[in-house]
This record gives sequence, structure tokens and C-alpha cells, in this order.
Amino acid sequence: MADKPKVHLHGQLTELTLENLAQQLSMMDERLDNIDSIVTNVAERVMNQPITISVTCSGCGKTSTYTLLASEKPTVRK
Repeated sequence: MADKPKVHLHGQLTELTLENLAQQLSMMDERLDNIDSIVTNVAERVMNQPITISVTCSGCGKTSTYTLLASEKPTVRK
């Protein structure tokens, strides 16, 4: 008979159970929430200031400059 699958977690070898799987999913969900918060915060900071992009044509050498301006949507902060 085949043994139960085992998972290597932080230096420990444990059996894969529903409780372990639920805990791993919970940790991954929390990490994704943290990443989402960080990305949102960075995007909000970037959107508060103009961004300038300069592109040089490889054929003629002419430089084109593009400025991106954004405005924040009015929100109610609590």
C-alpha cells in the first residue's frame, strides 16, 4: 500500500492533511493581500506625480518625450 504524501515545510517533514492544506492556503491568502496592499500603495504614490518617458528612435536618432499625467479620483477616507 502507498504511503501518504509528505510535505517539506520549513525544515520539517509533515504529512499532508486537510488542516495543513487549510493553513497553507490561509498563509498564501494573507501574503497575497499584503502584496496587493503594497502594489496599490505604490500605484497611488506614482499616480500623484507626472511620469516622463523619453524614447530615442534607433533609425534617425530623434528623441520623443511623453509625459503622463494622472489625477486621483476623489474618495472618502475614514
